[in-house]
Amino acid sequence: MTGPSVRVGVIGTGFGARVVAPAFAATEGCEVVDVVTSRDDAAVRTVCHRTDVDLISVHSPPFLHATHVREAMAAGHAVLCDKPFGLDASESAAVLAEADAAGIVHLLNFEFRHDPVRARLHELVTGGAIGAIEHVQWTHVTSGSRVPLRPYGWLFDQALGGGWIGAWGSHAVDALRWMLGEVVAARGERRVTVTERPDAQGRAHAVDAEDGFTARLELESGATAVLDSTFAATASLAPRLVVTGSDGVVECVADARLTVRRTDGTRETFARPDTDGDPHLVPMRRWAEVVRDAVRAGTPVAPTFADGWACDVVLDALRSGPRRPSPPA
Repeated sequence: MTGPSVRVGVIGTGFGARVVAPAFAATEGCEVVDVVTSRDDAAVRTVCHRTDVDLISVHSPPFLHATHVREAMAAGHAVLCDKPFGLDASESAAVLAEADAAGIVHLLNFEFRHDPVRARLHELVTGGAIGAIEHVQWTHVTSGSRVPLRPYGWLFDQALGGGWIGAWGSHAVDALRWMLGEVVAARGERRVTVTERPDAQGRAHAVDAEDGFTARLELESGATAVLDSTFAATASLAPRLVVTGSDGVVECVADARLTVRRTDGTRETFARPDTDGDPHLVPMRRWAEVVRDAVRAGTPVAPTFADGWACDVVLDALRSGPRRPSPPA
């Protein structure tokens, strides 16, 4: 699809500057006009109200998402918002309703739907390659916040939208919804392994946002799923996702290799082409092309704010379970 260049303003100098801005800049038919820090209110207002912007891409911390999305909507721009969409499902529902009323193109940054391995997994699951889906097991163990120790910040403050349920669980829940339909029941158990962290100045802060969780979900398809993940382990392991069906099993290891094992003994493999750098870059580049076309057409495409809200409903259920601090290491 060809058309005028889509001009993008990016809010966020972390993931936004490192992944999103380069992805849009490398996408034919897109132009990044500015990248601003989410902590500079004046800069955020300025970029949101620029007349030479078509899309505002919001990658601020979760506690700022609603404010920044509303600023962009007030100027009539299309909006791409990162996950988790809101601090909770109530906030997400309100922003979704406002976006629908405003008639803007709204999109949610579940970019892993466009990862080539995830896309192939989706084809296998929805195409019946292993029959009716019965169960999903997903483990993701990383030392990302512990080795080296990550300083205290919003990610470790529950009131600011911190916690591993929002950071990783949101992607997992979206993947399950995308492949298997809506989640009809969910319960979780949160855990805090590193109970205290120093800030950049060395001051110690108690941590109340989970750095790991276990969850059990039931899908409208009748399948069940179990998630077990942490980013406060002492070493990292390759993530492993196993989907069990009535006619076979699909195993995904490290988001890089798929193996299908069928009841008749046949086997199929699919491997990601070798890539360097941030694993978000490949799916983000593919998603950027879809976003560009949606903005040009003036029509939202999934995932939208509605998917962000549906995900947040599940995340709220997971967060409402017990939180048990682990003993200090």
